[in-house]
Amino acid sequence: MLIDTYGRVATDLRVSLTDRCNLRCTYCMPEEGLQWLAKPDLLTDDEIVRLIRIAVTELGVTEVRFTGGEPLLRPGLVGIVERCAELDPRPRMSLTTNGIGLERTAQALRDAGLDRVNVSLDTLRPEVFQAITRRKRHDDVLRGLDAAHTAGLTPVKVNAVLMPGLNDDEAPELLAWALENSYELRFIEQMPLDAQHGWKRDGMITAGDILASLRTRFTLTAEGEDERGSAPAERWLVDGGPARVGVIASVTRPFCRACDRTRLTADGQVRTCLFAREESDLRGAVRSGAPDEEIARLWRLAMWGKKAGSGLDDPSFLQPDRPMSAIGG
Repeated sequence: MLIDTYGRVATDLRVSLTDRCNLRCTYCMPEEGLQWLAKPDLLTDDEIVRLIRIAVTELGVTEVRFTGGEPLLRPGLVGIVERCAELDPRPRMSLTTNGIGLERTAQALRDAGLDRVNVSLDTLRPEVFQAITRRKRHDDVLRGLDAAHTAGLTPVKVNAVLMPGLNDDEAPELLAWALENSYELRFIEQMPLDAQHGWKRDGMITAGDILASLRTRFTLTAEGEDERGSAPAERWLVDGGPARVGVIASVTRPFCRACDRTRLTADGQVRTCLFAREESDLRGAVRSGAPDEEIARLWRLAMWGKKAGSGLDDPSFLQPDRPMSAIGG
C-alpha cells in the first residue's frame, strides 16, 4: 500500500510515457519546443510494464492513466496497454491525449484493453485552436474524439482550459457541443506548469468564472462530495441530469486532502504531487538489478513523504523546475 503521513492512500497511478508532444500549447511550452529527454534516459517498454506490475500487485494501485507529453507518440503504447491488461488484478486503464493520431489508434487501443480516454480540446474554433496550440490540427482532434467514441473508449472525457482573450467566452458553447456528442466535459483551471514560468494568478479564468458563464445558459446542480470521492473534478448535473459537467479547480479550490495519486515520469522518477519540486528515482534501482521488493520499498518511502498540499496558496510557492510535458498530467 502507498500511504502517506496524512493517511492518504494512493491507488491511482499516472504514467508519463514520453515528454514529447506534437503541439506547442501556450500554457505548456514555448513555440520553439523544449529539449527532449534522451532515449537512453526514458524507461523502456519492459521497465514501464514492470513498474506498473509492481504498483498493481504489490502496492494496491487499481487505476492506471497513461499520459505524456503526448502518449500516442510512444511507439510501444498498444503493447504496453495489452501487457498491463493481462495483470492480475487487472487495473482500469485510461489515456490522456491531445487526440492527434487517435483516429487511427482508438480501435487498437480498445482491443488491447484500454477502458477510456480523456482528450484535450480547448476550443471549437479552428483559428483559436491554432492560436493556443500553434498548429492547424483542430479537425484531427475532432476525428479522434469521434473514433474514440465509436471504438467504445467511453465515457469520452474532454478537458478544456479557458484563457483570457482567447476562449474565455466559449464555456456554454463547449458544453452544448459536448452534450450533443455524448462527451463528458471538464474545465481545468490553468495551472503553473508551463516551461516558461509565465503563469500568473491574476487574470486567470477561475472555477467561479466558468460556472458563472455556464449558468447563463444552463441550470447546474451540484453533485455533492459523496459522489465526488477522490476525483479531482467537482461535478454538476446539467439541466437536472443525467448529463454532467466537471470543473477541476486545482488553483482556487485545491482537493489535496482527498488525493489518491502517485506519478511516474517518463524517465522513471516518482512524483508525489503534480506541483512537487522533489522526485525519487526508480529507474536507477530497476537498472541496477534491484528485486521487486526493493523497488516497492523505495516507492513506499517516496509516498510516505508526500506533503499535505500543493502549496499553491503559499506566497512562497515555486513552480516545479520540470514542465508539465516532462511530469505527465
